[in-house]
Amino acid sequence: MIGVFGGSGFYDFLDDPQHVEVDTPYGAPSAPLAVGTFEGVDVAFLPRHGLDHQFPAHNVPFRANAWAMKELGVDRVIGPCAVGSLQMEIAPGHLVVSDQLVDRTWGRAGTFYDGPETRHLAFADPYCSELRPLAVKACRAAGAETHDGGTVVVIQGPRFSSRAESADFAGSGWEIINMTQAPETQLIRELEICYVNIAVVTDYDTGVEGEIEPVTHAAVLERFNATLGTLRQALAGLIPAAAKTPRQCQCATGMQAAG
Repeated sequence: MIGVFGGSGFYDFLDDPQHVEVDTPYGAPSAPLAVGTFEGVDVAFLPRHGLDHQFPAHNVPFRANAWAMKELGVDRVIGPCAVGSLQMEIAPGHLVVSDQLVDRTWGRAGTFYDGPETRHLAFADPYCSELRPLAVKACRAAGAETHDGGTVVVIQGPRFSSRAESADFAGSGWEIINMTQAPETQLIRELEICYVNIAVVTDYDTGVEGEIEPVTHAAVLERFNATLGTLRQALAGLIPAAAKTPRQCQCATGMQAAG
């Protein structure tokens, strides 16, 4: 089964979805999971912010969400999300298949190993080496201007960056900015599930040279929703390709060396 985190617009993608309540040791996930088929593949979908977007990024129940996917038998997760661009060449409307991550959040439960059992996840390459090229190919086949690789810096939210913060991130050479990729990505990896991100660029962040209009949540949602058709086409290519690909990546066995 393939898992998808995303916004409520993804419900329309599934054929005959059934809503499933999943109990986890970490409380309830953001919403009941919708389980159905997409392009002939079993898919479990979960809106990471909840049905009514009631969970801001810093309060998303990330551990419950990841655990619920595992409980349903998901072994690959696709995590579309909205991002701001930190570099002029990455324009609104483009897609980025991230390959690196910088975590600038705090206070979020980012591991399943709080003690007394302790594990140390190898996280040098946060995103699945097998899913990334499949995602790039699917996004380009859907007609999207697609960037193969890019570092996403994850901020705490729910506020957007100041101009000084944004300029600092851009000056570090990072490409995009988001509020939810951490700890979502590392929690999925701790469960030995593959994870790939498709980042939808909705705006230029406030510190990008020449940009004077601050980003707004309404503008982010408008741009993201305008991209749903392209994103659906990309998923229509990616999900069947992922389902047919044998898992031979480090994600599947990553915790064996995490003692």
